[in-house]
Amino acid sequence: MAAEPIILFDDGHHKCLMFDSLVTGEGVQSNQFLIVDGTQEALIDPGGDLTYTPLSVAASRYMNIRDMSYVFASHQDPDIIGAIDRWLVHTRANIVTSKLWARFLPHLASGYVTNQLSSSVFDRIIAIPDRGAKVRFGNSHIECLPAHFMHSVGNLQFYDPVSRILFSGDLGASMGASEDHKPVTDFDRHIPFMEGFHRRYIGSRKVCELWANMVQGMDVDKIVPQHGKRFEGPEMVSRFLEWVSSVDCGIDLMEQDNYRPPRDFV
Repeated sequence: MAAEPIILFDDGHHKCLMFDSLVTGEGVQSNQFLIVDGTQEALIDPGGDLTYTPLSVAASRYMNIRDMSYVFASHQDPDIIGAIDRWLVHTRANIVTSKLWARFLPHLASGYVTNQLSSSVFDRIIAIPDRGAKVRFGNSHIECLPAHFMHSVGNLQFYDPVSRILFSGDLGASMGASEDHKPVTDFDRHIPFMEGFHRRYIGSRKVCELWANMVQGMDVDKIVPQHGKRFEGPEMVSRFLEWVSSVDCGIDLMEQDNYRPPRDFV
């Protein structure tokens, strides 16, 4: 049976759906997103082999997979775009990703896959410059926002101005929180589920501060990460921006002891 999505937004014409229970086994929990605007559809960070089949089945209830317009990929990781070869073969979608990673994505497409295509893989990739760009989508657009070093060196986030949802990728991710599919309601209790991830995977507090300054000037109703729980409403969005601007992470935490030759065998 296809997984039931969480409806993040639906005004009858424009829909934003989240699938959060497609990963089974040893894979890290991740969220996949479907946006529909009239006759155009797009997936955001659809994942790899673990999610391709269940996502295709689940999403096909809301769109014609073959005619999908876009796959948006925030960065190059397997849990983001590992199944690019299947999306290229089985849909007409263009892949929207950072210009930095566009030239590497064809490495994920096998020779068999590229032989099935009528054109080059590069012809299906829309490379977004470091400053970001707007991609026309239905009656509106999707904003590809610069999110460098959060956590990838070439990283994007995606903002939907119709729903006012910011799909934040790994920023705001949490691990181990209760699986009740609901947004964060107690921010202070949620911090321990985010802290370790951000300290390890996010580049530095400086980039978080610069990012928060950008987002504070935007009309954002929800921040929805790729892992774990989401932040809904002005209070939770504000709390997250305040918190993430104050967390030492990545290179802030590095010391000489982190850079020594190993002594132990594995």
